[in-house]
Amino acid sequence: MKKQKMKRSEAKVQKKGLITVLNPSAVISEQYRMVRTNIQFSMIDKSLKTLVCTSATAGEGKSTTVANLAVTFAKQGQKVLLVDADLRKPVLHKIMGVNNEFGLTHVITKMAALKATLAPHHKIDNLSILPAGAIPPNPSELLASKRMEALIEDLSMRFDLILFDTPPVLAVADARILGSLCDATLLVLKAREVERKKLLKAKELLDHANVNVIGTILNGVHPKELSHTGYYQ
Repeated sequence: MKKQKMKRSEAKVQKKGLITVLNPSAVISEQYRMVRTNIQFSMIDKSLKTLVCTSATAGEGKSTTVANLAVTFAKQGQKVLLVDADLRKPVLHKIMGVNNEFGLTHVITKMAALKATLAPHHKIDNLSILPAGAIPPNPSELLASKRMEALIEDLSMRFDLILFDTPPVLAVADARILGSLCDATLLVLKAREVERKKLLKAKELLDHANVNVIGTILNGVHPKELSHTGYYQ
């Protein structure tokens, strides 16, 4: 009975999260495509292979955002890898509907081969997922390790674009660590909820770590509030 409840819960999360799969013609799906275009233009003079998605605080929608962005890039024909680098409270395996028994933690610690942990999306061509795997006692140390740096280099040769989901900036150092190793970082903000001082503090911490923040995504905007420029700036 407990397993059945867990499966129903995960199915509910998956159904709620991937609007770009369930309804590609929806207004919000178009907004994700606009974000994709803006990302591409923001890095027009540089190669964009690795992209971190984070937020200032918890509950701002970063995981849902990065999952839908991965779908939009994959639908464009790019070979995309979505990595759950939130080694504290991973949820991407629920959103994407993949097994989390083995994942990033096992690859970094060499407890499992990369090939055995990558999961292709069952509906979207060109999209693979690397779940978080077991929650380790030392997430920050794993992400800051030479093995993680080498893994990013390896993945960059296998995929056109790699997107990372990380914990919130103000909670732990993980986003700053990974952001400093990647080409660019996006900061997701929840409309009418995130406090200005927390946003500024998050930006300050990212800047201090030499993280290349290329923009912010304002999440949770009511459709009536949307304009051509209001969703992404």
